Amino acid sequence: MLVLTIWPLFALICLGYLLSRRNWPDAAFWPAAERLNYFILFPALLVSSLADAPLRDPAILRMGGAGLVTITLAALAMWAIRRFVVPARPARFGPALQGVIRFNTYIGLAVTAGLTGTAGLGQAAVYLAIAVPFVNVLSIMALSESTGLKAVPRMARSILANPLILACLAGIALSLTGIGLPWGTDRFLDLMGRASLPLGLLCVGAALRPAALRQDLAPLAVIGALRLVAMPFAAALIARAAGLSGTEALVLVVFSAIPVAPTAYVLTRQLGGDGTLMAGLVTSQTLAAVVTIPFVLRLLGIG
Repeated sequence: MLVLTIWPLFALICLGYLLSRRNWPDAAFWPAAERLNYFILFPALLVSSLADAPLRDPAILRMGGAGLVTITLAALAMWAIRRFVVPARPARFGPALQGVIRFNTYIGLAVTAGLTGTAGLGQAAVYLAIAVPFVNVLSIMALSESTGLKAVPRMARSILANPLILACLAGIALSLTGIGLPWGTDRFLDLMGRASLPLGLLCVGAALRPAALRQDLAPLAVIGALRLVAMPFAAALIARAAGLSGTEALVLVVFSAIPVAPTAYVLTRQLGGDGTLMAGLVTSQTLAAVVTIPFVLRLLGIG
């Protein structure tokens, strides 16, 4: 059942890769499609999912806290490895940390929707509202030479300019105030949101860079194992300790089991990090996730 649910998602990723390599429709299409999805369609999905989400449910709040704990422990482990085992400059450590703590939101929501239907999207959007800002801050800290006050303006700009964070805040406000989405705006945003996941998966495929796999094979394998295997098992333990079950536990584990997002490459390049390593992490993890996601979820008895 898991394989039947998940393989169409990766088929879309493969289709996006094939289309982009054939320059169809043309080379300019994919960056434009990614911007359309990132700034309009995907935020519409988050707002519509959050506007009716049961945000006062204690289980959802515990899920958000468990997500922060999972990401924090992973980041601390990576900093400890850097400090005591493998020293690394920010240009290399930044991609390594992102390869463990960042997640591909498109794949996460697509897997969640495939396993739970639309019921799980609200909980997943709550997770994003909490995890996305936190992961962005940690990523900027890792890529920057300075982690003190000098890094604060850059972090603030990154968070305030992130359309996913703004969409989450808007959706939460609509839910908590009871305003919701009146006058047909719910249907309008729902229609846009339905287009975001398939287009997002196609764009993920278009962003794959197989040539980047030829370098740094050992780091790619180690970081991939930490992200795709160790993280979901840690998330499952933390979910159990937090008393989570059902959809909330599934959301926490799924978003800990999915590969790193292609947007990590953009941030890495902007901040002077090792773009080749980051591209290799995105590509290798996305390819490996075809096997690891159903394997890990089946082993943990989730989904």
